[in-house]
Amino acid sequence: MARLTTNIGNLTLKNPVMTASGTFGYGLEFQDFVPLDQIGGIIVKGTTLHHREGNDYPRMAETTGGMLNCVGLQNKGVDYFCKNIYPAVSSIDTNIIVNVSGSSPEDYAECAARIDELDSIPAIELNISCPNVKQGGMAFGTTTHGAASVVKAVREAYHKTLIVKLSPNVTDIAEIARAVEAEGADSVSLINTLMGMAVDIERRQSLLSIGTGGLSGPCVKPVALRMVKQVSQAVKIPVIGLGGICSAKDAIEFIMVGASAIQIGTANFLDPAITIKVRDGINEWLDAHNIPDIKEIIGVI
Repeated sequence: MARLTTNIGNLTLKNPVMTASGTFGYGLEFQDFVPLDQIGGIIVKGTTLHHREGNDYPRMAETTGGMLNCVGLQNKGVDYFCKNIYPAVSSIDTNIIVNVSGSSPEDYAECAARIDELDSIPAIELNISCPNVKQGGMAFGTTTHGAASVVKAVREAYHKTLIVKLSPNVTDIAEIARAVEAEGADSVSLINTLMGMAVDIERRQSLLSIGTGGLSGPCVKPVALRMVKQVSQAVKIPVIGLGGICSAKDAIEFIMVGASAIQIGTANFLDPAITIKVRDGINEWLDAHNIPDIKEIIGVI
């Protein structure tokens, strides 16, 4: 077998396959389908300082080659996570990473500080790019000043590996990446969903309750690949690639354009065992090409 170990800052992953936030629950929901300890990292659903109900239904719609969602970060808040979820996931032998969001730099920082106290959570992923939240989210992630302000506040409160998830809904994503790197991000992950819309022509209205939502799935992969390539050349910190990954081939493409690890999102809804299949497929490809270590193909393009 090839060596699949990779690093995200000080964080060591046993393999480069991670799950994307919001598509894998807290991991526990998938334990009947895959051995959770064989996934490189599990990024749990978005967590905020306070309880959020999310947006009204309908908040999901299928589209050609993907799906739209406007869930709106529904969760019971960080204290609920610490008290009820953390004890159940802390014994899983892999990297459990919490996706953190908020409506102000102070909210982000306070949420991150509470997670910082959890010994078995080695990293957070900072969501500055969610397009479904009316406050914060997209507004922070679409300007260098906004992105930097959140990362600076969180970096002062959080002392473990800090991953920042970037929005593709920007003019220059490399500029945003450099801004968060300068404020202390240990890694960046990209892309989050593209802003999209679907219409019901009989009812003459949007298929989503708030009109627009985040587009994900295979249809966004070419855009994601291009952006991962751009960002990997713009920053020195590790890049995590995601966007439409459904196979080992897809994952290898992201790694070749500069990703040190990848995340699988929408594909989890189609095949709950896809993470392990992609891991095995990467290993088989490396063996077939006589490549002993995954790191040999990172950024070869």
